[in-house]
Formats: sequence, structure tokens, C-alpha cells
Amino acid sequence: MSDSIPHIPALRLGRTYESLEKIEVKDHRTGEVKAVVSTVNGGIVRRDLAKIGASREALARFTVAELMELSAKAGEFFMNGTLRLGDRGHTQSAQQYVETLSVTSGLPHVMVRRNMAKIHYALTHLQEVLNGLSRGLDFSIIDHGYGEQFGTKLAFCPASAALGLVMPSNSPAVNSLWLPAVALKTPVVIKPGKEEPWTPYRLIEAFIAAGVPAEAFGFYATDHDGAATILNTCGRALIFGDKSTTQQYASNPAIQIHGPGWSKFVIGEDCIEQWPDFIDVIAGAISDNGGRSCINASAVVVPRHADLIADALAKKLGPIQPTRPEDEAARLSGFANPKMAEFIDVQIEEGLKTPGAEDVTARYRGGSRKAIFEGGTYMRPTIVRCDDFSHPLANREFLCPYASVVTCPQSEVLSKIGYTLACSVITKDPEFIRQVEAFGEIDRLNIGPVSTMKISWDQPHEGNMFEFLWKRRSIERGW
Repeated sequence: MSDSIPHIPALRLGRTYESLEKIEVKDHRTGEVKAVVSTVNGGIVRRDLAKIGASREALARFTVAELMELSAKAGEFFMNGTLRLGDRGHTQSAQQYVETLSVTSGLPHVMVRRNMAKIHYALTHLQEVLNGLSRGLDFSIIDHGYGEQFGTKLAFCPASAALGLVMPSNSPAVNSLWLPAVALKTPVVIKPGKEEPWTPYRLIEAFIAAGVPAEAFGFYATDHDGAATILNTCGRALIFGDKSTTQQYASNPAIQIHGPGWSKFVIGEDCIEQWPDFIDVIAGAISDNGGRSCINASAVVVPRHADLIADALAKKLGPIQPTRPEDEAARLSGFANPKMAEFIDVQIEEGLKTPGAEDVTARYRGGSRKAIFEGGTYMRPTIVRCDDFSHPLANREFLCPYASVVTCPQSEVLSKIGYTLACSVITKDPEFIRQVEAFGEIDRLNIGPVSTMKISWDQPHEGNMFEFLWKRRSIERGW
């Protein structure tokens, strides 16, 4: 392979490693190779994780406050800096990162920059983030292992040797979830998404450039055995993927599952007559970030007016078409794997064969749902009107702007919607608000016309990262 093409090595706890086996990361439109990535097997991962204690010791030499400062520097390097790219003398500026990630993932430039901004914010506001997650803990207590705050004795110990991550390729901002681990003195071991090694690798290089020890990071493009080793050996891990990928780990409390979000809007009886006022925020929640996030709204649940609401959303979203990646008004993302777009299109068409649903966007689309533009494959928005929750398309989620509009009496909503990562409930009814606040199947709850895409970094997201990595214990000292 030519040295003109970047080689992204495995990072074996700080040491770069080139393997004989490599995968190619290609332009999703032209097939041009943009990088090769060394892959390793599970045996190498196991050997390295046996030495992970040295990585934790390297981080233990810093205080939490010092690591937060270094993380903020890493945020600036990530957002604006020119960083090392691989081991063949290549570098990558921030603009080159935007362009390269765009051509390999299909995300337009404007969406890549928005994702960068989210990561930058998380890194440069870790004090705010960790204060929220730890309920204002004095982090010198973590440095010493014990202490006293507000008249209460406190002691903590690490819950794991490292944080393992099996990452997806759909959206760069998901990397923001693991960023607090570094400041919390926890080594990070990453299996990158096949089509998206760029973001985790750039973040690692940014941390190293800021002064965080290189041995605190593992970066392994690996097979299923290697991924399982990461998940089962680190002590704590995050896995991203669809239900078929993640369900085998659902009963393991040491592994956080980040699968489909099935995020929703619910409009209460008291606000349903004002539905036109909410169309813009709902449409944005469906289509922002190309519809690729687990907190994109994928269902709109209403007691009546479903036909009118579905038509209004379809009229706003249906005409959206693919544009060039550098277009600042771009709304759609291409697919690095065109077979995924084909799969989604087939799934929707199969679902529409079941009576009780209509693709309302077909009235306004003026073409097929799956679109080819300048060699790239795209899925245009789809709004499906479903009669009730029994329809197979009523509670589905796809990696594109998709949502169902479902009729459901308010009294039955909480018994029908099931698990919902982000739910925006548009109501002022105190009793209904009390009911949804007590409903444990909603992770992120918004009351009022607030986008499901709104993120509060100082609140938990599918679990509290501080409590996941550090556990409180009793301690008495006799000296």
C-alpha cells in the first residue's frame, strides 16, 4: 500500500502496531481508499488487557482537576488543531478531518462540524458535566480515595480496570459519552466503527497532544472475538448497535447498552388543538443530524388529528433531497454501506403492506425514497401514518429521517409506548405530567415543546458515567 495513503495503526496501550491484516476506509461515493487500518485478533487484545494496570497507574499520577484541564486542552486540539494521523508522517487539520469524515461516512460538512462542536463542548465543560453526574462531589476525594464533604464521610474505589467501547459508525458525537472517563482516571479501550475510525483516533491524538499519557488508550480494529474480549475484560464497557447486536449483553450490569432509542413526541389532550405550533420542533427532532441519532424522534403519539399532523410533517420533510456535502443547508446523510439503505427501504415497504399505515411523504417526495446522488446513496425522509401501536411501523427506528404518527388515547399512552430514550411530552396537565414523571421507561424526559435532540451534559444519558466507573464504599481508618 502506498505511503501516500494514511495508515492508522492499532494503539496497544500507547504503542503503535502495524499488522499484516488491514481494512480499507473508502469514499462512500467513489470507492477511493482514504486510509488503511490495521486489524488485530482477540488474542492480542487479551494480552494487552492483562497489562492494563500500568495504564491506570499512569493516569493515577494526575489529579482529577489536572485531567480536566488536559481534557479541555484536548478539546481545543480536536476542534481546531492539526494532529498526527497514523504512523506514516501524515497529519490532519480540523478541516481535513471534516472533509475526510464526510466522504467516508456520508455526513455533510455542516453535520460533521455540529458533531465536533458537541464533542468540544463536552471536553471543555467537564467540570460542569462531572459536577452534575457526581452531585457536586469534591474530586479530591477521588484523588485520595476517601474524605469528608458536607459533614459526611465518603470513600470511592474504581469499578473497573478500564472502560471498553465497541463504537458505531453512524454519528461522531456518540464519542462524547466516553470522554469523562479520562478525567475519572480510567483507561479507554476502543474498537472503532468500521467506517468511522477518524473521530476516536483524532480524540486519542488530541488527548496525547494535551499531555495525557499515551498508555491510557487502546485502539483496536478487531473481530467479534476481540470485541467480546473488550466488553467482557475491561470491567465496564459500552456497546452501540441494533437490538440483535446488543441484546446478548442486556442482563450484564457491567455493560451499558446503547441501542435504538425509540425516542418520541407525545401531545396531551390539553394541547392537541394547538398542534400546528409544534410542527417545526417535531420536524427538526426527526431530521436533525440526518436522522442518525438515538434521540431523533421516531414516533409522534397523539390523541387525535393524526392525519393532519402527519400531512404537515410530510409537507415539511418530504421534499428534502440530497445535496453536495459542502452545502451548508444539507439535511441528508449518505450511507457508507449502500446495502443499509436498501435494507431500510425494503423494511419500510414490507411494513406498508400491512393494512393500517400510509407513507404520507409519498404525496410530496416527487421521487423514490432511496435516492442516488453523485454516486452516493441516500434515504429521503419518511413519515408514516399508523392507525395504532399494533402496526409493525408504529414503533420502528431507522438510520434516516423516519417517524410514525400514531393515534393513541392519552389514558393508554404509557402502557403502549414502551422503552423511550428521549420523550418530549407536550402538556400542561399536572396529573399527566405526574404520570410521565413516574414512568420509569423514559430515560430523558422533556415537558413541553422541547426537541428530543436537546442534550443536558450534566445529566445522565442511558446511565451515569461517574457512578458507572466509581463505586462508593465504606472505609474506616484506625491510624
